[in-house]
Amino acid sequence: MSFFKKIFSSEKKETLDKGLEKSKTSFLGKLSKAVAGKSKVDDEVLDNLEEVLVSSDVGVNTTLKVIERIEERVSKDKYLGTEELNQILREEIAGLLSETNTGEETEYTIPTLSPQADGSKTPYVLMVVGVNGVGKTTTIGKLAYQFKKKGLNVVLGAADTFRAAAIDQLQVWADRVDVPLVKQAMGSDPASVAFDTLKSAVAQNADVVIIDTAGRLHNKVNLMNELTKVKRVMQKVVGDAPHDVLLVLDGSTGQNAFEQAKQFTAATEVTSLAVTKLDGTAKGGVVIGISDQFKIPVKYIGVGEGIEDLQVFNKYEFVDSFFK
Repeated sequence: MSFFKKIFSSEKKETLDKGLEKSKTSFLGKLSKAVAGKSKVDDEVLDNLEEVLVSSDVGVNTTLKVIERIEERVSKDKYLGTEELNQILREEIAGLLSETNTGEETEYTIPTLSPQADGSKTPYVLMVVGVNGVGKTTTIGKLAYQFKKKGLNVVLGAADTFRAAAIDQLQVWADRVDVPLVKQAMGSDPASVAFDTLKSAVAQNADVVIIDTAGRLHNKVNLMNELTKVKRVMQKVVGDAPHDVLLVLDGSTGQNAFEQAKQFTAATEVTSLAVTKLDGTAKGGVVIGISDQFKIPVKYIGVGEGIEDLQVFNKYEFVDSFFK
């Protein structure tokens, strides 16, 4: 089918293939067992396939959609051999994901924003949320690197003031990427840090601002109030900030990533997702389910520890690598 054409460079594609190796090997191993001794796709194969997809963290709802689509193919074609099943899966999952207008990007980009009322440049403000331990700080550092590589001026804001380690980690990344970091002492008001960051960014004529926030979910009301306050204070400097609220999820937690997405989207308006740590897990199927189930685009995926290993999510390249 025309879904699969070369989009990424060979080096970038190789990184993606390597990052999804554990997920792919696990999935294809389960698939081989599911069709063992079968020459055609019948009800038993479909039942086994359903189990394989669910156990690969694709998610129940997305799995049912995929099975339904394959049942339609079986009904239409009358006969489908099991040796064709891998290719059919690639096509049907790519087709399913193509029904959303997300996952089409190939490069790191930001929209062009109108100047502020006084004629100064409007920086693109990205607020990053997520529980502790999901790779939030690392994602921010790698995003800063990618945007700077594009020739953009980047400013970071350390508004996760509840943990000294969060501020220190972000400083390490700011030094590594060579971008300015606005911070205050541990325990400071996060909204105050966000305000200072935007003020500094506007003064420096920055293109991109990335604000780190606290990763606490034990009390959704407190989290909601805190993030609402941070947004409101930022808007005193840049009227429509933040332009993107990025939720970082740990892909290695599988279905827990779904749960975190549900809880965070209930606590605040999330506009994009990053799924990290896919290289160390066999649970990469979670990206397919999250991409399909949430009406929020997956923008970035982490497929390795290197600074270049945070990739823009492209659904066609992802599916191609997953079922290769």
